[in-house]
Amino acid sequence: MRTTRKEKASAWRSLLGGCLGGGGGAKGDSSRQQRKVRPGGGRLSFTDLSGAADQDLSVSLVGSNLHVFSVAELKDATRGFVSGNFLGEGGFGPVYKGFVADGVKKGLKAQAIAVKLWDPEGAQGHKEWLAEVIFLGQLRHPNLVKLVGYCCEDEHRLLVYEYMEHGSLENHLFKQIPAVLPWSTRLNIAVGAAKGLAFLHDAEKPVIYRDFKASNILLDSNYKAKLSDFGLAKDGPEGDDTHVSTRVMGTHGYAAPEYIMTGHLTAKSDVYSFGVVLLEILTGRRSVDKTRPSREQNLVDYARPCLKDPLKLARIMDPAMEGQYSAQAAQSAALVAYRCLSGSPKNRPDMSAVVEALEPLLSLKDDVPLGPVGPVGPVVLFVAATETPAAAEEKKERTPRKDVRRRRPMSPKASPRKRGGAGQKEEFWVWHLPAEQKA
Repeated sequence: MRTTRKEKASAWRSLLGGCLGGGGGAKGDSSRQQRKVRPGGGRLSFTDLSGAADQDLSVSLVGSNLHVFSVAELKDATRGFVSGNFLGEGGFGPVYKGFVADGVKKGLKAQAIAVKLWDPEGAQGHKEWLAEVIFLGQLRHPNLVKLVGYCCEDEHRLLVYEYMEHGSLENHLFKQIPAVLPWSTRLNIAVGAAKGLAFLHDAEKPVIYRDFKASNILLDSNYKAKLSDFGLAKDGPEGDDTHVSTRVMGTHGYAAPEYIMTGHLTAKSDVYSFGVVLLEILTGRRSVDKTRPSREQNLVDYARPCLKDPLKLARIMDPAMEGQYSAQAAQSAALVAYRCLSGSPKNRPDMSAVVEALEPLLSLKDDVPLGPVGPVGPVVLFVAATETPAAAEEKKERTPRKDVRRRRPMSPKASPRKRGGAGQKEEFWVWHLPAEQKA
């Protein structure tokens, strides 16, 4: 066991030594004194590394199969970071699609990749790059995006991921690219993302993701959800600690209120963010949307009061689905979101409980409508029948004059309809329900 550990430590010293500020063991005595290896070869924490980032220190990271790329190799893979390969941009910098052929790296098969390039003028930097390497270099799970490798050359910091064919959940929900996500796919994505978070929280050394949002959930060729972008991730509290105190960072609309107020970070902060994303999946609305009326701009404030009422829930469900979803499953998922979005962290469920609540909903399909249903919108409770002039005249002839004198027209004040001037349409009391199924 010691031989294997030393071999892995040596490999990581050669890979990360220069990027951590050291020469990979030139000062052997100092390295041996400060090297931190978890008993049994467990995962090293970000604290273990970041605290020694400015020292000549060799560090052992166990269980990683990362490949180290040069800038030239990644330029070649992306065809010089040509604009035609541009995939998007985040806080760290732009992302480009690329392709590595067989033989470029020993043990690396030919595959499509996504290369994240550090923008020196962006919001993130070396610390976030290092967090990605540390966390994704050691963590492996079907619902976490795979980090293939990285580049640390001079001032350049690049990250190389597996290519996720269907992009981000954000694009599918709000830009409907390439088409509207059906209910079953949405629910599968929610379950997959929940499993990814549960894995992080339940690890031997827990990880708090801290930036859970729709744009960080990527979808592979089968629409399997995988969490990406671990630049803001933090090691969770250990021992008797109840939280991690940290600078408030994240995305407006997703961060838990107690984290914003105090800077105290816990796994329940991630649970709140998951509730926001689940709400986005149900409604098709962004967490914050300044283009909507003022009372609807903050999704949690607007929608959470509707989640426990089936009629109100039907009103806010994403109309793009045209009613093609299981009402029972949607109501159950809404109750999960309601609990996740509790203002009290203690009242929020653990992510493992969220998985247990959501996963059985995948089999609820019996009450899905057979055909498209009209969008959720106003349904008139009562409307006076429209009469043609000929029909009105015939009715007048059939009605005795004494009945006409006896029945006085209803006062406009007593009528639920508002009468307007010439050419103005009548307004009726309405109740928002799903429109009836089309024939």
